[in-house]
Amino acid sequence: MKKVFLKITNTKRLYAIANILLIVIFSITTFSCSKDDDVKPPVIADEISQDIKDLIYFRGDEKASTVLITVPGGPSTELATGIVDYLSNTFNLTGVLNVTVHQAQTLNPDILEGNEITLDQAVNFNAESVEKLYQVVKYFKDEGRTIYILGNSYGAFVAQELIAEKGFDVADKYLIVTGRLNINDVFWQALAEGRLAEFENGVTPIIAPEPFENTFNKNEARLFAGIIKNRYIQDFNSIEDLSNMTYIYGATDEAVGGLTDQEITFLQSKNTNIIAGDGGHDTTLDDYIVQGFNEAFGIQKRSF
Repeated sequence: MKKVFLKITNTKRLYAIANILLIVIFSITTFSCSKDDDVKPPVIADEISQDIKDLIYFRGDEKASTVLITVPGGPSTELATGIVDYLSNTFNLTGVLNVTVHQAQTLNPDILEGNEITLDQAVNFNAESVEKLYQVVKYFKDEGRTIYILGNSYGAFVAQELIAEKGFDVADKYLIVTGRLNINDVFWQALAEGRLAEFENGVTPIIAPEPFENTFNKNEARLFAGIIKNRYIQDFNSIEDLSNMTYIYGATDEAVGGLTDQEITFLQSKNTNIIAGDGGHDTTLDDYIVQGFNEAFGIQKRSF
């Protein structure tokens, strides 16, 4: 069979096509370079600013490119220095700045130790704590650092409220331990009344018939109620993907209850990494914190 080759007989057309190709190549190159220019290395100060130091307790290199921020359980009147020390002694945090942040009641213990507070006041105090956490997170994030957040118990709800108010991208990865998304109404309402409330077998709320006699306990219960009453299934519903979150819960958690089928289904629908245990509130943290750090942050336990 005779081969027939395509011939371009119009030289002007040839030049036009060549010019178009050159423009396309130039545009792609320029766009690629501009994208590369947008990726800027972290610009980290030699020392953490004093106003941030006043809000935190930390261990590790102040110039570390990764910051682990722990939001502790409670609510307590004391800054949780012990959790920072524990994590530094337990995990290989080389290249990680290990931090915990003051909350409203650690800066002002009279919130719990003074006069009886109302639920509305508790909500406002929790908002202050979230704002202080955000101030610290934003400071490090604005320097281009990678931010990991560990929220445990009461701190799980504070961390979730940070996401609800400031967006999921406020930090890079999250580890939520012994929290809830939509806690039972009867449970938080009892705490709001200053009464003791627990979960039998992690499922059934058990409510004390009378409020605490001690004002501190009433205030502590109300402060907790003021944040656990929020509905995080609804708040997180607009977030398309939660794959940068690892969620640890205990099925028999007496303090906040185990996750319900609705909560589990929601987290699964958002690609959350779920670690399920069968223990109670404190044992869940003890039993799964090593696995959680590995899966959430890629941080390993120290070898001694």
